[in-house]
Amino acid sequence: MATTAAASNSGNNSGYDYLMKLLLIGDSGVGKSCLLLRFSEDSFTPSFITTIGIDFKIRTIDLEDKRIKLQIWDTAGQERFRTITTAYYRGAMGILLVYDVTDERSFNNIHNWIRNIEQHANEGVDRILIGNKCDEEGKKVVTTEQGQKLADEYGLKFLETSAKSNINVDEAFFTLARDIKKRLIDSNADNSTQPPKDSSQAKINIDSQSDGYLAGRCC
Repeated sequence: MATTAAASNSGNNSGYDYLMKLLLIGDSGVGKSCLLLRFSEDSFTPSFITTIGIDFKIRTIDLEDKRIKLQIWDTAGQERFRTITTAYYRGAMGILLVYDVTDERSFNNIHNWIRNIEQHANEGVDRILIGNKCDEEGKKVVTTEQGQKLADEYGLKFLETSAKSNINVDEAFFTLARDIKKRLIDSNADNSTQPPKDSSQAKINIDSQSDGYLAGRCC
C-alpha cells in the first residue's frame, strides 16, 4: 500500500511542481465517485454502483503559476470497508468531507467522519466540507445555512456542489489544492534553513497502481 506526500519537484522533468494526495470521505451514496468522475473526466453517470474499497484518479491542474498533480482517492462509505479506508488517511494532504443535502443522516454523520480524521490523519491536514446534490432543490433537507454552521463549528471552508449539473465541482478541488499549496509554501519558508530533502522519495510510482482498483461508481 503506497503512502503519499506532496512533493515539490521544481527543476526536474516530472511535468509538475507539486504532487498532492486528496481523499474523498463520507457516507455511501452521497456522490463521492460522481464528484471525482466529474472533476477528473468532466462526465457524469446516473447509474449507482457502490464503490468497493478504494479507487483513485489523477488530474493535473495549473494553480497560481504552479503545475499541481492531484492524486484523488475515492473511499467506500460503508462500515465494512472502514478498516480499508482508514489506512489512506495518513498520507492525505487534503480531505473532502462529503454529505448529501437530500439526506440528513449523511449530514449528521459528518461528526463521525471528522473524528476519523482526528484519529487517523496527519495533524494539520487541510479539509473542506461539501454538500453535494445541491441541484435537487425539491428534495433538499439540509439547508445551506446548516452546512455553513457546521463548517464554522470545525473551522472548515464550505461549498455546495452538484456533480450532475457541474456546480462548484472544480471550485471545491481547486480551493483545497490552493490551501495545501499555501501550507506547503509556508512550511518550506519555515524550514528554509534546513538542508533540502530528495523530493524523489516522496513521489508515487503511479504506473505501478491500477486505476479502478476495487472500484465502482456512485452518483
